[in-house]
Amino acid sequence: MTQGSLCMETDAQEADCKSPTRLFQADEKAVELRTVVYDPQSDGFAALQTEWNALLRRSRYNTIFLTYEWQTTWWECLGEGDLWIVAFRRGDTNELVGIAPLYLVTPKAGRWSGKRKFNLVGCIEVSDYLDLLAAKGWEKEVYRAFYAWLCSSDAPAWDVLDLCNLPEDSLTYRDFPAVVDDSTHHVEIRQEDVAPQFVLPSHYETYLQEQVEKKQRHEIRRKQRRAERETQVDFYYVGPEHNLVAEMDDFVALQQASRADKAEFMTPEMRHFFGVMAQRMQDAGWLRLCFLSLDGVKTAALLGFEYNRRYLLYNSGYDPEAYPHLSPGWVLLAYTIQYATAVGNQVFDFMQGDEEYKYRFGSRDYAVMRVLVSRHT
Repeated sequence: MTQGSLCMETDAQEADCKSPTRLFQADEKAVELRTVVYDPQSDGFAALQTEWNALLRRSRYNTIFLTYEWQTTWWECLGEGDLWIVAFRRGDTNELVGIAPLYLVTPKAGRWSGKRKFNLVGCIEVSDYLDLLAAKGWEKEVYRAFYAWLCSSDAPAWDVLDLCNLPEDSLTYRDFPAVVDDSTHHVEIRQEDVAPQFVLPSHYETYLQEQVEKKQRHEIRRKQRRAERETQVDFYYVGPEHNLVAEMDDFVALQQASRADKAEFMTPEMRHFFGVMAQRMQDAGWLRLCFLSLDGVKTAALLGFEYNRRYLLYNSGYDPEAYPHLSPGWVLLAYTIQYATAVGNQVFDFMQGDEEYKYRFGSRDYAVMRVLVSRHT
């Protein structure tokens, strides 16, 4: 198999790119999937740029963390090791039906120390949902072709495959293990985390009345009204008219002030990622960075995304010394849910983590799964 983006330039070269003949049943006819590999010397992201998001929109779970914009930003800012992107195309039409975005590293510590480990691009930190990209209805064919490549001489030597942060709706943790040869590989499937979320009705008052317990509903309303009564409240989203760099500085300051572990998390490397990511998400129209000011003082901030009719709450911060009796974090969250409802989002997603406050706002657990494939020793 020829590797790299150049293998798609001509018909003759495309013939060299085909994986060993393997027929899969799809759409009630035999269809051959062709595997195209972009190795570390190629630029798979560039080669697939115009098709990437179109495939994602045809997948079973369309999430911002698998978009071309997020994946390339993560890789540029936080990626390490060798980038391997494997694409799967229909042999009859050349239609792209799958992508496996991977990077290969050798951890120096932990369970897999010294092992050659394939991770999904974005794994593990800061990308709440990840997966193999596959067109809906083609998942099993993509899984078979992907495993066939992993077992072929065209793949680099590897010891572990880590498919982390798989959303509950994904078929990967359900169906991919079935294609793995258990005589050569061990498969471990486990729930990695929960991502509390709730369905948004068409009206905010309906949400409060039907999805929040009576005591918490009373608290949310009381906190909002008290803040509005005792201070001048300003709630706004950062838009093109604002200086995003300055607004992100304010966000990070609040994020670091809110808790010691958040301050520790925001290393210079992570701060750089947040800045680049925010700009690219804003350029794509998905960034939702909002602030709550009380009497002209920024007291709380939420960094989220609006994508595919889902409101994703990504990170937050507040000043613990500014108006603590008014609970600015709660007030800002209530305004954010009100906004998300008003503009027609269908789901409010707190994403990974089982913090207690998420359930006070009516969330229910959504599973985040993980599949680990390792060679028998």
